[in-house]
Amino acid sequence: MKSIAAFLVIALIWVAGLLAFAGRVQQSTPAPYPDQADGVVALTGANSNERIAAAMDLLQDGMGRRLLISGVNRGATREDIRNISKPARRLYDCCVDLGFTAADTVGNARETADWARSMRFKSLIVVTTDYHMPRAMLELRAVMREPQFELQTYAVPTPSLRAGRWWRSPGSTRLMVVEYCKYLAILGREAVLGLGPREPAPGASPAAAAAQQKG
Repeated sequence: MKSIAAFLVIALIWVAGLLAFAGRVQQSTPAPYPDQADGVVALTGANSNERIAAAMDLLQDGMGRRLLISGVNRGATREDIRNISKPARRLYDCCVDLGFTAADTVGNARETADWARSMRFKSLIVVTTDYHMPRAMLELRAVMREPQFELQTYAVPTPSLRAGRWWRSPGSTRLMVVEYCKYLAILGREAVLGLGPREPAPGASPAAAAAQQKG
């Protein structure tokens, strides 16, 4: 009986966490307009066209000096990406960088961090879908820690999740549950890593590296 009771408690905690996660996702859109930053980054994946178009709109509005599109398919060309959002060619040619190395969210974070350091950018606007944003920010914060970097979020809504009754659709339920489980896995990883001294982030100043190791 004790094992059954423990299982039920764990299940209730998991379900409560899922509902809280889903609420956070749904409340992230419509996203408030961000403050101006050094750069904008779009993390590709499902619904990439919407993510890229939203990031390009921010760039055209002058919210960042350059845009990184991270995780571009290696078979795509610059012209293929340009056709997605139809930006002004002069702006696209001068101010849009394509990242081809990232194959997942961990890769997105590393590619973004390398790009920001190479550009000497300290502030970024992160563009991705609403359900992906919590996990993306965990991965980004793992390699781009404060106060060295300031990250703002700009979530793109997922139509199937906006109705507020995502659990009624098998596809939406699966999407939310899978993303929540991935999010928990990253939280667990960071909790374990937090038990010991952290490696300083590449490019961190001696003072920032000391603060990271203490934290």
